[in-house]
Amino acid sequence: MDRVLFGDNQFFGVNHMSEDKARAQAMKFQDLQAVIDVLDAAYQEGIRTFMCTTHDRVAEICDHFRANRSRYPDYVFYPCMPYAHKYANAATEEGIVGALRKFLPQEGAVAAMLRGGVALANKDVETILQLLVDAEMKMFEGLPTPVIFIQNVITDLLLGLGMNDVFRMFADHVRNKYRAEPGFITMNTPLLLDVLEKQGIDNPIVCSNINKIGFRMCGGVELYEKTIATRRFRPIAMSVLASGAITPREAIDYVCTQPQIESIVFGASSRGNIRQTKQLIDELSKPVQRVAASVATASTPAA
Repeated sequence: MDRVLFGDNQFFGVNHMSEDKARAQAMKFQDLQAVIDVLDAAYQEGIRTFMCTTHDRVAEICDHFRANRSRYPDYVFYPCMPYAHKYANAATEEGIVGALRKFLPQEGAVAAMLRGGVALANKDVETILQLLVDAEMKMFEGLPTPVIFIQNVITDLLLGLGMNDVFRMFADHVRNKYRAEPGFITMNTPLLLDVLEKQGIDNPIVCSNINKIGFRMCGGVELYEKTIATRRFRPIAMSVLASGAITPREAIDYVCTQPQIESIVFGASSRGNIRQTKQLIDELSKPVQRVAASVATASTPAA
C-alpha cells in the first residue's frame, strides 16, 4: 500500500464536526469537474490511491478514469462498501428483495435476481453477500482495485451481532473473484482483530480512526497504541486530524510516531491543503522509516 491515500468524504458533504462545512462542500462538488480537479491536484502531488465509497457519483468518477487511463497509468482505487444510505433508502421504498434486485449486476440479471430471492428466503447470507459485493464492484470494472473494504457501519454492526463468519465470507470472495486484499474499516480495532484472528484472517488490513485525542476510537488512545505496537495487522490511519480538532503538524507527527502504521488516508478540497498534508506526512514519516530500517539492518546476521 502507498503511504498516503486520498479519501472522498469532502465530495459528498461528510464532516463529523460541522454541518455547515458539510453542506458547503456538498454544494461545491455538485459539478463532477470540481471533483476531478481536486483528484488531479492530488495526483500531481504524488498521490496515486483513491480510497472511496460506492456512492452513486463515484461511478461517474470511474467513468472519467476509465476514459483517460493513459493520463493516470498508475492510479488505483480502494472501494469501500456498502454506501449504506442508498441501501437504506431503497429498502424503505422497495422492500428488502426489491432493494437487492435494484443493485444486482446487469449481466445475467434475471438469474441473479432469482438467486437473490431464493437466497433471502433461505437466509443464505453468503450468497447475498457475494451478490451485493459484485453489485458494488460493477462501477470499478476495468480499473485496478487491489484492496476492497467493508465500511465501518457494516463491520461494527456485524461485530455487535456476533456474525463473525461474514468477515471470512467477504475475505474469501474478494480474494477469489477480484484477486484483491480484503480490508476492514472499524471504530473498534482491538475487538475486530480478535474476531478476524479467530476467523483465520492473518495480518489483516484495518482502517480506523487513529489520533492523539481518541476521537471515535473505541477503547481509547492507550489501548490503540498498545494494539498497534503488539498486534500483527496492517493499520491505515484515518481521521488523524480528529475533524479539525488537532493542528495538522501535531496530528501527523503523532500518527507518524506509531511505526507500524502503513498508510494514512485524508480528504481535502483544495490543492494547498493536499500539498501541505502530503508534505507533512512525507517529512514526518522519514525519521520513523529510518529507525525501522536501522533496526532491520542491525538484526540481520553478518555474512
